Amino acid sequence: MADYQLYCFAQSGNAYRTALMLNLIGAKWEPVWYDFFGTAPQRTPEFRESINEMGEAPVLVHGEKRLSQSGVILTYLANHSGKFKPQGEDEELESLRWIIFDNQKVNGFLGPYRFLKNFASKPGDPAVMAFLKGRIEAALAIVNKRLTGRKFLVSDKPTIADISMTGYLFYPPEEFGFDIAKDCPAIGAWLERTKALPGWGHPYDLMPGYPFGTQGYRNQ
Repeated sequence: MADYQLYCFAQSGNAYRTALMLNLIGAKWEPVWYDFFGTAPQRTPEFRESINEMGEAPVLVHGEKRLSQSGVILTYLANHSGKFKPQGEDEELESLRWIIFDNQKVNGFLGPYRFLKNFASKPGDPAVMAFLKGRIEAALAIVNKRLTGRKFLVSDKPTIADISMTGYLFYPPEEFGFDIAKDCPAIGAWLERTKALPGWGHPYDLMPGYPFGTQGYRNQ
């Protein structure tokens, strides 16, 4: 029997962070498909009352706990497993700094850009897409500089800051129209180091909802 249930869907980078963390720590977990694009459970009063009042994924269920927001979930799992946990106050603060930067500036812009390009009912306005692309390039440049000459974001070992930063970075380049790993060599090398971690999995393999509009997985 699974110890954790994760409400998620394959296209969600926010959910992917949590799914990846669960896999990397070797947790017994099972996905609960969150049909964001179809039945949209997040819009129902039942979901908001019993699962997540914010109406968002991911939601991690562990016993009586129901946790939302990926940064909170990653912190909880690191504390409970002792894995990928920043060591000492300085690392904890530095990890939090990069998680916030990621949520606001890196995946915070990559997520809406990818959604408007691939999944929105109407294509994103060109001016909006250009604005988001400029913000994405500026944020990725900061991360690329940070990772130049470093193995991981906070220390020589991966922490939840690194897992958070992967949110949308493993999705196919064609979904963005540009290749982040190629354009940002230090990020590309860091992604390869992350892929080498035991338990790593692609978002379309870890979570249901691929192909788009189905409850499948990439390799089924």
